[in-house]
Amino acid sequence: MKITVIGGGGVRSLFLASSLARRSAALGITHIVFMDNDAEKLRVFGELALRAARLEAPDVDFSLETDPEKSLKDSDYVITTIRSGGDAARVRDERIALSCGVIGQETTGAAGFSFAMRTIPALAHYCGIIKQQAKKSVKVFNFTNPAGLVSQALRDLGFDFTYGICDAPSGAMRQFAAMFGENAEAVSAEVYGLNHLSFYDEIKLNGKNITEQVIEDDRSYKETDLRFFDKQLVRHLGCVPNEYLYYYFYPEKALENMRKSDKTRGEVIEEVNKNLIRELSEKNIKDGDENTFNNCLSIYEKWFEKRETMYMANETGIPRSGKWKLNLKTESGYAGIALKYIEATAGNGGNHSMVLCVPNGNAIPGLEPDDIVEASCDIVSGEAVPHRFNAIPPARLEFIRRVKTYERLASKAIIENDMALAVDALALHPLVNSYSIAMRLVPQYFELNAPYGFEHAGGGKGRS
Repeated sequence: MKITVIGGGGVRSLFLASSLARRSAALGITHIVFMDNDAEKLRVFGELALRAARLEAPDVDFSLETDPEKSLKDSDYVITTIRSGGDAARVRDERIALSCGVIGQETTGAAGFSFAMRTIPALAHYCGIIKQQAKKSVKVFNFTNPAGLVSQALRDLGFDFTYGICDAPSGAMRQFAAMFGENAEAVSAEVYGLNHLSFYDEIKLNGKNITEQVIEDDRSYKETDLRFFDKQLVRHLGCVPNEYLYYYFYPEKALENMRKSDKTRGEVIEEVNKNLIRELSEKNIKDGDENTFNNCLSIYEKWFEKRETMYMANETGIPRSGKWKLNLKTESGYAGIALKYIEATAGNGGNHSMVLCVPNGNAIPGLEPDDIVEASCDIVSGEAVPHRFNAIPPARLEFIRRVKTYERLASKAIIENDMALAVDALALHPLVNSYSIAMRLVPQYFELNAPYGFEHAGGGKGRS
């Protein structure tokens, strides 16, 4: 089995490589390729990932490549985790939104639309190559944000071998498991909604429903990302919200915190990554010296701890508590999701229920069958089938439908390079909710993304 990672020079490559290699023998993985079009990042993070993988599985053919066609040839599975435009473009996405008086968050906020303008054409290009070069049965797992909108666009373009993945739901379950002193596998939930707009219901610990216990336990609001929410709100919901729902439930608070902060989330990440790359570049990772490798891991842990501690801190005013420790033996994040799917389709046992971004079918009433939703799924005959959710409260369902309508319009606007439709989409977005603000945002985002195939403000298609 061959697995290719597009974006193999990313900061998280270390975790992904270690997880893939560790499970290689059990799942029949014989060839792993980390591909990136940034040769320097591939040298820094790719070489570190390669070393970690070889410690786990020295017999696996692990290679680093910059050629996508060569990398994708005969691939069984592909994981995409790219950042077109780099951290600098993210910073501009967020600052443009803030300058227009709206939340600049790269997935739920207006900045997510701009990020998608760069991501969708790039992934569509790669999916075209995948269609030609990979195996006919190939499955693509997209981790690139905004995962829901990107997944919608890829399916709209006919790439029905793609699935969106996000580690927020599994991360929440790990936090609850840790709170109760249990292994991560002991906690599960029924998840429904959209990417970064999902709800966790029927939370179970070893098969026992503990939803009410989680909601009422004060530790949840100190030791997990429920720290971002008031207990009264969570009680009212009767389930646990995805942490990104903070932006929707407390938009004025998030915007105020962002304005008061001296740095956006993108600027924090940009600074962390620059320092991380600079310090790692001073080490010769390829030399095979164990001390050098361990020194690199210490550097990585130092800077990644700052990244993790500051997760949503500027927007909420609440940093994560506790010290972050590097543990390459933990199978978490998007690596764990992809491997869980592979395990399910390989018939090697395990839990065949998982959370993915997939076509709705009849899972959530009131949505179209081809709307991409984030939901708990069963893996049946190699395909993901979402569970059905028939008891969603009307107000919550309308909330989901509105954001889904935004995603559908945004997908079409980006695919068709249509400024007028982009204005319609952003004006409908709950965190913009203004035609006049959308009219200010869209020309700036089209100008910013002109190098990626979008026309400058004043051009473009439609009445804008």
